[in-house]
Amino acid sequence: MDDIVKQAMAKWPNVPHCFGWLALDARGNWRMRDEAAQRAGAPGDKLANAALVGFINRNYAHDEEGRWYFQNGPQRVYVNLEATPFIARTDPAQGFLLQTGQALLPQAAYLTGAGALVLQAGEVLAQLDDRDLEQALACMELDGRPASPEALMAWLEDGAGTLALRVDERRIPVERIAADSLSRRFGYVQNPA
Repeated sequence: MDDIVKQAMAKWPNVPHCFGWLALDARGNWRMRDEAAQRAGAPGDKLANAALVGFINRNYAHDEEGRWYFQNGPQRVYVNLEATPFIARTDPAQGFLLQTGQALLPQAAYLTGAGALVLQAGEVLAQLDDRDLEQALACMELDGRPASPEALMAWLEDGAGTLALRVDERRIPVERIAADSLSRRFGYVQNPA
């Protein structure tokens, strides 16, 4: 956390929390949700200011209940998550990167029935940006052989065989998972209240 944030928290310890105003979409964009967006159930405006996005990324954390928030000075701004607490992208030099800019070296992977790829490294859980999915699916192996799109669809239906994601020289096991069970299994709250 930024020093200025720590100082503000010490100076004003009892500022009320904020809910519903900030969201992280499934492509890793921070979105500001004003009252009109909240009423309409709309995603909100994409934040484009690099300094603000960097500030949010540096001060992003979770509480003991699994609610993710941005510590904005003395105030916690809880985040609505469209998918998972982090969103990953592919990067030619670093492999996978989180929306915060940190590198991600996955230890496990999950594929939902809808075809979303979710990567895990320790406590970090990140759904892959759908624009990078085709590239990642090309690195899938079923029973040690490259997995065709048809083989992946069959695997999603019946789970027969061993699916792995090839990352450099490593083979990361892939497990089928229902998208609606992710938050329960990994202990995060998608829409804190």
